[in-house]
Amino acid sequence: MTKPGTSVQPYLFFGGRCEEALEFYRGAVGAEVLMLARFKESPEPQPGLPDCFDEKVMHVSFRVGETTLMASDGRCEGPAEFEGFSLSITVPDESEAERVFAALSEGGLVTMPLEKTFWTPKFGMLQDRFGVGWMVSVVHKPQPND
Repeated sequence: MTKPGTSVQPYLFFGGRCEEALEFYRGAVGAEVLMLARFKESPEPQPGLPDCFDEKVMHVSFRVGETTLMASDGRCEGPAEFEGFSLSITVPDESEAERVFAALSEGGLVTMPLEKTFWTPKFGMLQDRFGVGWMVSVVHKPQPND
């Protein structure tokens, strides 16, 4: 059993495109940056990094709704590969699901269109322009027979 205060947070490495991703998520899902540190601000400089790393994001914490995520440019090792997981975002209603789905899928790839399912009025899956998988759904509202 875990102790109170324990949490799990996704940490995404964007291979040099972190700042671009943050701007995209600000518009798409209202991401709010809580803390951002650049490599040049590190109290312990990383040896062997080229000068172009100075402005790259070493660490950022940002919030989407009630969830805090973390991210970095990593070591800019090339295109990021986000495999084996998806971020699931639940929104309060169908119009917000449509807005969020359209915004996140801009420049990305829809893998399951946003549509009615047996568990929710809207559900869809996509891969955004950075390769991050998303599942968008409307919060389940219990019906009288539930």
